[in-house]
Amino acid sequence: MTTPSPLLDRPGAVEGGGADAQVASHYGDPFREQRLLMDGHAVVDLSNRGVVTVSGPDRLSWLNTLSSQLLLGLRPGQSSETLLLTVQGRIEFSIHLVDDGATAWLITEGGEAAPLAAWLDRMKFMLRVEVTDATEAWAVLGATRALPELGDDVIAWEDPWPAIGVGGYAYSTIGDGEHPGRERPWFEYLVPRDALDAVVTGTGLALAGSLAAEALRIAAWRPRAGFETDEKTIPHELDLMRTAVHLAKGCYKGQETVARVHNLGHPPRRLTFLHLDGSQHTLPAMGSPVLSEGRTVGRVTSVGHHYEMGPIALAVLKRSVDATADLLVQDGEEMYAAGQEVIVAPDAGQVVGRATGFLRGPR
Repeated sequence: MTTPSPLLDRPGAVEGGGADAQVASHYGDPFREQRLLMDGHAVVDLSNRGVVTVSGPDRLSWLNTLSSQLLLGLRPGQSSETLLLTVQGRIEFSIHLVDDGATAWLITEGGEAAPLAAWLDRMKFMLRVEVTDATEAWAVLGATRALPELGDDVIAWEDPWPAIGVGGYAYSTIGDGEHPGRERPWFEYLVPRDALDAVVTGTGLALAGSLAAEALRIAAWRPRAGFETDEKTIPHELDLMRTAVHLAKGCYKGQETVARVHNLGHPPRRLTFLHLDGSQHTLPAMGSPVLSEGRTVGRVTSVGHHYEMGPIALAVLKRSVDATADLLVQDGEEMYAAGQEVIVAPDAGQVVGRATGFLRGPR
């Protein structure tokens, strides 16, 4: 996205920073916006996200050969999540994908759209596909419910999180029905960018800022590309095996690492949820080190202030960190006590010959 969102002209709008620059972080009352969004009475401006389209009769079979998810037979309107990996199995691109019967719509982080489109374009060879960076033409709106207010023809991506997909596997420590992500359904709607302001007005819904959306995402244990990921991240570390990887599909780049870690090894790091000490009036910065017994054992990847739970965060820790240990988050001179709630189990992986353990396959 090259220009700020027109919704920043709304009363009370305060622009966000970092990956959420050019959209509003809030409109004057972040906690109220969070409650409205959670209850389905607000939408959030995600027009800083990138949109790439892939058209042509070979689009799904072609994307299927490149990515981690089984995309063959994807029905019009059906949503999926997939990853493009390096040869070492590290996450290169994270994609929210929905096909409308003629075009596959790929939603990414804003800075990833142009590199993704360029990467895909190089991989076309002689196939009947056409790749377009459509970010300048299309904007994204987020909501926690289906929005009939947008009409029947709107293109919508429904987040599969946290359901364990066919061919997927859960690396978390709790049952699927108990997962906190169940409390946060999530939809991303594609609307013409030049009509964004009018579309939002037409819904009659309130606007929530990125702070509200991020707090709900963190509480749902939902990883976000560029936040929970870095240049070394593999899907197992973030519990993305449940929604973004099909363990029984054909060959794709990075599959060998995915299979080897899942069957015979353990991911070197694990995602965890942190309850932060709320006695301070500040929050630690993203990237702040996480300490255990004076040693740095990981980093904070996302942080927010939830309207019910208070200060919360996601962090990526070394697998060896005791799952019951009390932790500290250090941000300069400030220290924040942090109680951890395990997301990815310390014994995740190594499923071959495994009789017991935390892990659960699909029901």
